[in-house]
Amino acid sequence: MGVGIGLPVISLAPEDAPEHFGWFAMFAGLDMPASSRKTRELLDWHPVGPDMLTDLEAMDYAAIPA
Repeated sequence: MGVGIGLPVISLAPEDAPEHFGWFAMFAGLDMPASSRKTRELLDWHPVGPDMLTDLEAMDYAAIPA
């Protein structure tokens, strides 16, 4: 998303995150996997289309109003 809207994007080692993110570092480093399994089962939902990362890469960020 940062690349899409022209923000600088960097890669950090985990030990450098607290200095970069400050108080937000504890949240930035959490591994919070999610699944749509329950939604698919309850609603008999069968999504089609690209996965999230592919969709974000293809998004036209210039078309989003500021």
